[in-house]
Amino acid sequence: MTGGTERLHALDVFRGITIAAMILVSTPGSWDFVYPWLEHAPWNGWTLADLVFPFLLFAMGAAVPFALGRRRGTPRGVRRHVLRRALVLFALGLLLNAIQTPPPLHLATFRIPGVLQRIALVYLAVSWITERLATRAQVLVATAALGGYWLLLAMAPLSAEANLGAVIDQHVFGRHMLYPLWDPEGLLSTVPAIATALCGVFAGDWLKVHGAAHRAWWLWAAGAAATAVGLLWNRALPINKNLWTSSYALFSAGVAAQVLAICHWTIDVKKWSGWSRPFVAFGRNPLAAYFLSVGIDAVLARWSVAGSVSLKAWLYRSAFLSWLRPCCGSEAAALGYAVAYVALWGAVVTWMHRRRVFIGI
Repeated sequence: MTGGTERLHALDVFRGITIAAMILVSTPGSWDFVYPWLEHAPWNGWTLADLVFPFLLFAMGAAVPFALGRRRGTPRGVRRHVLRRALVLFALGLLLNAIQTPPPLHLATFRIPGVLQRIALVYLAVSWITERLATRAQVLVATAALGGYWLLLAMAPLSAEANLGAVIDQHVFGRHMLYPLWDPEGLLSTVPAIATALCGVFAGDWLKVHGAAHRAWWLWAAGAAATAVGLLWNRALPINKNLWTSSYALFSAGVAAQVLAICHWTIDVKKWSGWSRPFVAFGRNPLAAYFLSVGIDAVLARWSVAGSVSLKAWLYRSAFLSWLRPCCGSEAAALGYAVAYVALWGAVVTWMHRRRVFIGI
């Protein structure tokens, strides 16, 4: 691959795997019985679930060299496109918060931050940085973001309510947070999240020039090195998804680079793509898959069908818990529901893909 705007099919697959994993960890049959590796780490440390969000930001960054390359001949058009997309993403995030909030909805405590809101802010920042700075300057920005954030975190305790980011969010958002005194998608922790996405930009730039096998393996090696540095950094600054610590940002970006490199080598280089078709469908409609799946899951969890039993609980108990718990345990039943839910949305996005229905902004 040498064309500046050709599509990197491995990136669609990588993004699709990430979206499928995001749905899987977000919609178990019951939150009371979840395998530890599918739950977020309580505070320090990481699990498989903790890699999903940074993978999504990494994928977004990797797409920037391809997506904006088609528009760079018209700078004003690029700015309008980026700003409009960021505003729509932020608004959709607020709408998703409203859907997920149990009624009645109180505006005095309505949550403002969120996953899509962070994606919007990161996308806006990364697009601005890549439009105005050369690659070396972008590397300096990412390095300064990680190093500077580390220094800022060192100014206060690393507890949920007392870290510097929580203090800033308490003044900016007041009661409009996920928890009374802090939010995992707060403002200050968006800074290292931008560095995560910039690592994706570097990976996309690297693969965009010449998509040959040696490029994939160099990307894998760079990812392995970043993962190792992140793990070493963990000794001084704990890996922590809620704070998006610098060690976590580097570690997760390194793992993401390795997975993207493997996808590129198998799909774009070796042409072993038969296994990837369901993930391509997720990857071509990521926003629709995430927003609709999470939103409908919240609706199912509140839709009563038998007294105080929700439709989701009834489906979970009838179709999964009744036969999976006796043989495999309640955790397997909760996972079975989540897998079936991912498969359901896989069928939806596959249908959309076959009919060339792509919902973008």
